[in-house]
Amino acid sequence: MQYTLLKLIHVGTVYITFGLFLTRGIWMLLDSPRLQDRWVKVVPHLNDTLLLTAAIGMLVTGGLNPFFHPWLLVKIGGLLLYIYLGTMALKRGRTKLQRAGYFVAALATIGYIIAVAVTKQVIPGLI
Repeated sequence: MQYTLLKLIHVGTVYITFGLFLTRGIWMLLDSPRLQDRWVKVVPHLNDTLLLTAAIGMLVTGGLNPFFHPWLLVKIGGLLLYIYLGTMALKRGRTKLQRAGYFVAALATIGYIIAVAVTKQVIPGLI
């Protein structure tokens, strides 16, 4: 598959991931019963699988090695941090205040990952 198409899929699924996480986080803060809908438990995982598959495809197609491109390694680290924070925000945080804190931290992490992707810099403000 062509790198450009993989990148388009990757970027599109990033938008969907962000939108779904934001929605689920707001529903969590509001104690919405919609958070228990079956599609809410399935669709984000399907989308994230497609996102990760496109990312791996881009690495392979583009011949990119994260160990030679520090910004890619940082994105992967950011992804792992986001997964942890997101899990704590939506499922494992003990109190609503904790879950809200994890939610804000996860959103900040998404912002950082996107900034790194756009600038290809470990510290995005330093272009």
